Formats: sequence, C-alpha cells, structure tokens
Amino acid sequence: MTDTSILFQPLRVGALEFHNRVLMAPLTRSRAHADGTPKDIAVAYYRQRASAGLIVSEATQISPMGKGYIDTPGIHSDAHVEGWKPIIEAVHAAGGIIFCQLWHVGRISHTSLLPGGAQPVSASAIRANAKTFTTEGLTDTSEPMALDADGIAATLDDFSAAARNAKAAGFDGVEVHGANGYLLDQFLQDSTNRREDGYGSSIENRQRLLREVLDRVQDVFSADRVGVRLSPLGQANDISDSDPEATFSAAYRMLSDRKLAYLHVIEEFGQNTDGNQRALLKRLRGLYEGIYIGNGGYNAERAAAAIAGGDADAISFGRPFIANPDLPERFRIGAPLTEPDQNTFYGGDATGYSDYPFLPLDH
Repeated sequence: MTDTSILFQPLRVGALEFHNRVLMAPLTRSRAHADGTPKDIAVAYYRQRASAGLIVSEATQISPMGKGYIDTPGIHSDAHVEGWKPIIEAVHAAGGIIFCQLWHVGRISHTSLLPGGAQPVSASAIRANAKTFTTEGLTDTSEPMALDADGIAATLDDFSAAARNAKAAGFDGVEVHGANGYLLDQFLQDSTNRREDGYGSSIENRQRLLREVLDRVQDVFSADRVGVRLSPLGQANDISDSDPEATFSAAYRMLSDRKLAYLHVIEEFGQNTDGNQRALLKRLRGLYEGIYIGNGGYNAERAAAAIAGGDADAISFGRPFIANPDLPERFRIGAPLTEPDQNTFYGGDATGYSDYPFLPLDH
C-alpha cells in the first residue's frame, strides 16, 4: 500500500496553518435561497467537512450580474453576510478553515437570471456554446455584451464590496475564481477576448482585469489570505486560447510575484488529461513560486505522490468530499469511499447533501 502520510503533514500558508493537505474544492450544489442567501442546511454540510485542511466555499457570486445558475449563493448583501456567519462559525468551532470563492460568471448566464432581464457581460460580445440552469431547466446561455469602461469599473467595485462582505462574515480568506470559462477567464483567453483596448490584444492587457481584481481584494485581505483558481487547459464552458502556454506562463509569473496564499489549478475537468497536457501543466508549475494546489482526478495515492514529488503542496478534492464528509480520515486509514449520488448534486434538500455517512466511531 502506498504511503499517504505526507497528506497529513501540516502546511503553513501565510499566517494560517492547514492541518492537512486534503483540501475541499469549491462545489456548486444549488441549495441557496433564490435571493442568494445560504440556507440553514448549509451549516451542517460545511461543519461536517471541517476536517479538510481548507474548505473553499462553493462559488459565490459577487453581484446580481455575476449570477449564472439558479439557487447559488451570493456575498453582495447584508442578508448574505448574515446567512454565511453561522456556517463559518460552525466550521471554526469544528477546527476548520474556510475561504470564500469570489465568482462572476460573465457570459455563462441567461437573461432570466439577471436583474431586469439584462444581457450577460463578457470581455467581448461572443456567445458561449454552453448551457446553464434556469428555472426552466438546462438552457442555452444568452448573447453577452462586452463590458465597457463603466462596466469594468463597476465590476471592480463589486469585487471590493464582496471581499469586504466576506471579511465581515468571518471567512479566513478568499479565492478569486479565474477558471472554468467564467468572467476573469474570458478576459484572459483569446477565444473570448477580442478587445482592442487596454484590456485586450496583448497577453499583458488580457491579464489586466485579474490584476486589478487582485489589487482590490488585497486592499481588504492580506495577500497571504488570497488565492486564485485557474484552468489553463480550457476544458469548460467553451473557453480556449490560441497559445495557452504563453498566456498562462505569463499569468503564473504574475501571480507568483504577488506572494499570494496559493495558486489552485484545475488540472483535469471530467476527462483524462493527455501526455502533452500533463507536460504543459508541469512546465507551468515550475513558473509558480508559492503554495500550489492541484485538482482533478486525484485519489489518495496520486495526491501523496504529487506532493512527495514536488508537483503540488496540497490537493483539493471535489466529488469525494460530497459523499465522504470525513474524507481525510478515510484516506488516513485506507477506508473505502462512499460513491456520490449524481442525481442529488444540484438542488433539493438535505438528501445527498448533509446525510452521507461518517465512518463508525470505533473504526
């Protein structure tokens, strides 16, 4: 049996210490109230998973215009702050650490989800060949409009306000969602960014919105409490780049210079990553000097090997944490994992959410 003890070594991240390297990835579960306020059932769900070295909250929209799916939580109103407080208090009482993932979906939205039936926004007015969940079910995304200067300024203000709200709610830090074809990724990658102003054309310009978002967020949280999530292989929501190595090499270097809490990279998204993609991820990894969190397709053995080999400092797990609230302990003793019920991933009540079993106390 592979030695997985390295997963249970603590990890110092700025002023924080993760008590293990088995982290909980952000998981959209669509169980918030329609206005974005978390429901009471989220208290038990997050508390149950507090043994993770770090919990990254489900993606949490920074504004009404940042919403892309029904029943996802927000962090842009006083009600949201109050709704998150008991969740965070429960995680802390159980010895856990929790960051809020700050999210703007950009063009991956639908007019029915946005204020007054507004069009979604993006780097450029290019419709995604993608679907989202509305009250009518799985629905084609709507035609977006390109953010103008005023829209960019308002979006930056929204990130500032969301970070302040996350701090007021008690989150230990924030993760800026720059992955999976959402707004910041839409600015980074050239299939979705055809702008000719200071936010487009060159790689440096395409990074600009991410840099400015980080400036705003770091005015609220110190750099060592701010993480960023990227997906350089472009495997979601109709996103791609003509030269991903050049684009993301520059992004990794820029983020490395900022001395952030961590860089969180989706290395695999619902599919196997081929040899060329793995080689690209490894080259990119060498450009980031700081805490690196890998995600996608890992089990305990692969996670331990990645950390031991210097390819990652910690690994985040998504689906395994859905069905195994005590995932670190199961990894520690080599216990079998419960398989998640995909029919209960999105929406619903506590069924398939906070009712998955723990190991017996006398295991």
